[in-house]
Amino acid sequence: MRTPSRRAAVAAAALCAATALAVPAGPASAHGVPLGRQTLPAGDGWGSSGAGTTGGAAADAAHVYTVTTRAALVAALNRADPTPKIIYVRGVIDAATGDDGRRLTCDDHATGGYTLDGYLAAYDPAVWGRDTEPAGPMEDARAASAARQTAWIKPKVGSNTTIVGVGHAVLKGFNLHIDKADNVIIRNIHFQDAYDCFPQWDPTDGADGNWNSLYDNVSVTGSTHVWADHNTFDDGDNPDSAQPLYFGRPYQVHDGQLDITSGSDLATVSWNRFAGHDKTMLIGSTNNPATDLGKLNVTVHHNVFDTILQRAPRVRFGQVHVYNNHYEVPDGAGYVYSFGAGVQSKIYAQDNFFRLGAAVPLGEIIYNWGGTALHAERSLVAQGHRVRTVDLLAEHNATHDPDLSPDVGWTPTLHTRIDPAVVVPLTVPLLAGAGRLR
Repeated sequence: MRTPSRRAAVAAAALCAATALAVPAGPASAHGVPLGRQTLPAGDGWGSSGAGTTGGAAADAAHVYTVTTRAALVAALNRADPTPKIIYVRGVIDAATGDDGRRLTCDDHATGGYTLDGYLAAYDPAVWGRDTEPAGPMEDARAASAARQTAWIKPKVGSNTTIVGVGHAVLKGFNLHIDKADNVIIRNIHFQDAYDCFPQWDPTDGADGNWNSLYDNVSVTGSTHVWADHNTFDDGDNPDSAQPLYFGRPYQVHDGQLDITSGSDLATVSWNRFAGHDKTMLIGSTNNPATDLGKLNVTVHHNVFDTILQRAPRVRFGQVHVYNNHYEVPDGAGYVYSFGAGVQSKIYAQDNFFRLGAAVPLGEIIYNWGGTALHAERSLVAQGHRVRTVDLLAEHNATHDPDLSPDVGWTPTLHTRIDPAVVVPLTVPLLAGAGRLR
């Protein structure tokens, strides 16, 4: 049996000491307040700025709903009504279910003669080429089919709404869309497998082309004061890794897990679990400053990113505080990066913990998508038997040009207690995700 190295023993002792000395920040005590009426605590990230985020906490009895079916969920959301509302989700609600209880398949959404075989035949690069995006009858049929699926699985969430899971609550195959809304809370829900039946092939996307899908588990567009807390996001039994290759590229049926785009602002993303996914959290979707400049201010804290390939998060424009998150990157195969520094992004990362496989290069944790600066301090990395504090920016700059500056021009002031990174692997995996709130 191998004897642990002195360095590993010291690291283990440090972990034990941290456990004894530091009480985990954890979710704020609700003092007996029902889940649906809990609000984002004052000072808890960008979502607490200004009027804060209270969701539907002020709802009267007539606007408190418990839903167990897709039809009931859509009716309760009633986006056009800004009256405060609380929606309790109970059990498993599967978007692939008709109002009559019948199981739906992709064929139920297909229209205009769309078939995957027909689409593959029409746009095979050997036939269509690689210089032009698909067009014509089969692409029109794909787009019409996608519109039918969108209408079924992508309900919109309006202002002053709290959606909270009761017990083990699952929304499967849904893309909740918080669109042009203010003051929304989503908590304690297991979001699973928001799959696209009709991905679009784009031969001009990258050197080899790519399949692109439409749906996130949760999309936030043009919205303010949003709190996503204690949720779990994964692809269930339909992971990206199980998808086939078409035209030599992965058939991508998932997009993001939680994307915040299109001029959204003032959001807090806390104590969630993101697992087994490729493109996970996009904050800002274009390089055009007209919509996003001065917005996209988001706090990302105490989340688990487990076997996530990229976008944890990827940022454009926003002042984004990323602290006390737990990253598991067991294998370098397929891994792209964790922190994506996009155009005019201002990521301020503190006391995050990374558990890396031996083949994961430290210099790849940050990726430069056209940014100029990223601040990362006190990042703790466990790799093999070695646990050490790593200067992620120095590692990136040593292997990439141009260098990123550590000066992002701001210092976060709205945040909960920032624990030493050594505490993160002991507390965050235990407390993050759906099913932890009562």
